Amino acid sequence: MSKAPLYIGLMSGTSMDGVDGVLADFTTPSRPQVLAHAFVPMPNTLAIELLALNSPCDNELHRAALAANALIRLYAQVVDMLLASSRLGAQAITAIGAHGQTVRHQPQLHDETGYTLQLNNPALLSELSGIDVVADFRSRDVAAGGQGAPLVPAFHKGLFGRTDQTVAVLNIGGISNLSVLHPDGRVQGWDCGPGNALMDHWCLQHTGQPFDREGAWAASGSVVPDLLGRLLREDYLHQTPPKSTGRDLFNPPWLQAHLSHFADLSAVDVQATLTAFTTQACLNDVRQHAADARQLIVCGGGALNLHLMQSLQQGLPGVEVISSEAMGLPPLQVEATAFAWLAYKCMQRETASLPSVTGAQGARVLGAVYPR
Repeated sequence: MSKAPLYIGLMSGTSMDGVDGVLADFTTPSRPQVLAHAFVPMPNTLAIELLALNSPCDNELHRAALAANALIRLYAQVVDMLLASSRLGAQAITAIGAHGQTVRHQPQLHDETGYTLQLNNPALLSELSGIDVVADFRSRDVAAGGQGAPLVPAFHKGLFGRTDQTVAVLNIGGISNLSVLHPDGRVQGWDCGPGNALMDHWCLQHTGQPFDREGAWAASGSVVPDLLGRLLREDYLHQTPPKSTGRDLFNPPWLQAHLSHFADLSAVDVQATLTAFTTQACLNDVRQHAADARQLIVCGGGALNLHLMQSLQQGLPGVEVISSEAMGLPPLQVEATAFAWLAYKCMQRETASLPSVTGAQGARVLGAVYPR
């Protein structure tokens, strides 16, 4: 009897709070069974360095290489935790899907092709884990003329798609992205704009806490209409998909440039406005592109923000807004499982990209394999 197709998915997203990992069984590829989940928080020193590398800085190549090594050691810890909790050896795992940490995302810029850059060292991860590693998922799509992001809508289709109605899936990590799953099998998807990145930055700066737990701080403040209106005029939000974004745009200097037009704003009111900004950017996209959806499934860390979830529901009175937990996959496991799925697709030499989402010239096999 052949062994079960077991894959590990590792994700450190734009929130930079840590590394999520899952161990999943792909006996049924469209609906993998998560056998274990693990999380390792990111040391503050590494998060600060990764944030710095999002912008031009001194000695970038040296610093990026060392930051990648440090990140991989966190990845290896997560792999060890998953194997220990499932009582499996490395030989039982077909491959690890390791996304890496995005520090620059500029597709179709500069020379028409552009680039996307994830700090990673899959060779080191393979060495430390003794398992095949699949990495570099985005660059092939960019080479084919695509955005290289988002990549999860194809995974969302198998997991959440229905043949009787349109379903919208909203992933709110550091950046938010929307998947629109039509009953005829068509899939749309793009980055809506900021997710938790600006909220987390502001919360840490003014409270010392890495995030606004359940959105309670934001809920205690008042939205500043003029500031919200200014944020919502950002050109990116009004571009037509395919499109993708990241910390290259939505970063602390961007926020500070907008805040400089206001005086004497309270920190809590800015937090309330940033939460409303994320909410409104997502709502606008759902209303415009998924008006017939009766269900909005939310995943990522934003699904744990009670105030944000309530605001989404208030803005979509005819839509059921639910956490992916209700669909059988907890919100902090969805993206890591998606990258386990992408590793599975790569090892099977099956295409995993959707030109309807990224705008690429065609579907491509994504990823590069680093054998153990």
